[in-house]
Amino acid sequence: MIFSSDNWAGAHPAIAESLMTHAGGYASAYGTSELDRKVEKKFAEIFERDVAVFFVATGTAANSLSLASANRAGGIAFGHREAHVIADECGAPEFFAHGSRLRPVDGPRGKMDAARLEVEIRRFPLDNVHGGQPAAVTLTQATESGTVYSLAEIDAIATVAKAHKLPVHMDGARFANALVGLGATPAEMTWKRGVDLVSFGGTKNGCWCAEALVLFDLSKAHEMHFLRKRAAQLFSKSRFIAAQFDAYLAGDLWLNLARHANAMAARLAEGIAASATSRLAWQPDANEVFAIIRKDVAAKLRQQGAVFYDWPVPHDLEGSLAGDEGLYRLVTSFATKADDVDRFTAGC
Repeated sequence: MIFSSDNWAGAHPAIAESLMTHAGGYASAYGTSELDRKVEKKFAEIFERDVAVFFVATGTAANSLSLASANRAGGIAFGHREAHVIADECGAPEFFAHGSRLRPVDGPRGKMDAARLEVEIRRFPLDNVHGGQPAAVTLTQATESGTVYSLAEIDAIATVAKAHKLPVHMDGARFANALVGLGATPAEMTWKRGVDLVSFGGTKNGCWCAEALVLFDLSKAHEMHFLRKRAAQLFSKSRFIAAQFDAYLAGDLWLNLARHANAMAARLAEGIAASATSRLAWQPDANEVFAIIRKDVAAKLRQQGAVFYDWPVPHDLEGSLAGDEGLYRLVTSFATKADDVDRFTAGC
């Protein structure tokens, strides 16, 4: 009953096989191999336009380089206060952008409110040299709360950003989970809504170690080559990231893996909602479930082998838990089994 994180799940067999297939022989280095080019073309196909693709090792690297590419002197990037870039990346976005700042924006269930974003951006008028200048907006899809921005909500965020001439970055560590949750296409969820660049995650959804930075503005690609190299993210044997994406994007494997993870989360949420001692904190949209469980019940579940995380109570949920209750995060993955879900819900 492993619900700690989708990072704990291994690699899908098809992705492991692809790594083995491409392990032998020779291939040109630093992203110039035929396999690298093949995968870049596949990204262009799924996004329905020409894109620039930069492989990196981690989501933190993708997010940090994205925001670094948008930074300006005294730059400020705006994101939800519980976003990964603000809460969980040890200052890497600021470090790689050489002194930028991240400004938190409120909104329920992990999603920025467009009206509040407008208010926060206006706190930094361009003629006030003392305050710094807005540089970018970043949104997480799916969010750290397991929710998903609707297409209309992405439109609203992008409209505010574009009114201030700010690029929009999407942290897509769980891009596939959000996509299948919406029933949208990659193009519909990104550039057709005004998104300029995406951190495209594969590691949480069955890859071994595969993340990509996808740029829709090809004029920004030249600078990104240097930013990536300077950040020590240019791999000589990049074919091994390409090999993972080659299998991941073939035959809709990436979408099917996300569908399974989301279905297991829905099954988990249904069981928790039917419990007499536990309840959902809110309805999940992807593969993260947040549950309010009595602390003694949580301890019993852990004794039975369940693994899951205590979770900080978000601002919009403060005061709603009893003293003997805790908030817990449970994450499903492509490897989650229905039996494990049912065993967990039977105990809560």
